[in-house]
Amino acid sequence: MENLFQGDGQVAELVQMAYGMVIAYAPKVLLAIVTLVVGLWLINRVINVLDKKLGAKDPTLNKFLCGLISAILKILLVISAASMIGIATTSFIAVIGAAGLAIGLALQGSLANFAGGVLILIFKPFRVGDVIEAQGFFGSVAEIQILYTIINTFDNRRIIIPNGELSNSSMINVNAYENRRADMVFNIGYGDDIDKAKAILKRLVEEDERAMSDPAPNIFVGSLGESSVDISCRVWTKTPDVWPFIWDMQEKVKKAFDAEGVTIPFPQRDVHLYETKSPQETRNAG
Repeated sequence: MENLFQGDGQVAELVQMAYGMVIAYAPKVLLAIVTLVVGLWLINRVINVLDKKLGAKDPTLNKFLCGLISAILKILLVISAASMIGIATTSFIAVIGAAGLAIGLALQGSLANFAGGVLILIFKPFRVGDVIEAQGFFGSVAEIQILYTIINTFDNRRIIIPNGELSNSSMINVNAYENRRADMVFNIGYGDDIDKAKAILKRLVEEDERAMSDPAPNIFVGSLGESSVDISCRVWTKTPDVWPFIWDMQEKVKKAFDAEGVTIPFPQRDVHLYETKSPQETRNAG
């Protein structure tokens, strides 16, 4: 009987202890839950407002900033809620820091790509839709992600370039300016009339609406080749019209030169054959 009463006393003590813990921690837990709910609602509201404000200006940078700010605010919210309950956030932060250091050492390449993505999004050497040449590839920028930039080539290939390499190497942005100069070279024979060929080129350029009059086209003898006179033709056009203009001019110039008797030389080689006689044939002939 004594043991039974002793057991009942221990149970009562445990119940009283549990009751005291509930009384002590229930308000803190409730406050932490309310803080989490309200905090998440506020974070979503802030992110939505930021998304609307920045979305129209720069959709690419907008996604990056919204995701980064949302992650940082949620981490701070969780730490704040944990401190309300009484959890030692100092050790929690230390664990996060140690884990971050270990992850950083393991993902050095990815962190370099992340830093490269941040630089690209901030300094904007190119935007989505620009045509660039980088890392040996030439195409239109489809997406600028945090770690990678995706390029679609004109023969319908999808190229994924790490941002770390892209931000630390040379690249060409074809769409950086509104206008571009189309540089073309046409070869004529040394026996052809240079002024006539230049007049044909000038007429073809003036007939094409894509050619700009200011700056004026520049047509001149660029060099004297081994078998041809090289006439340079430099014409300014709108950037999207550069290659269509060049391709059309190649065909128009060939047809115009053929129609007006201007030759386009091609490499030729004269071979001379000499008959030689052996010493015996020479003595017999003598």
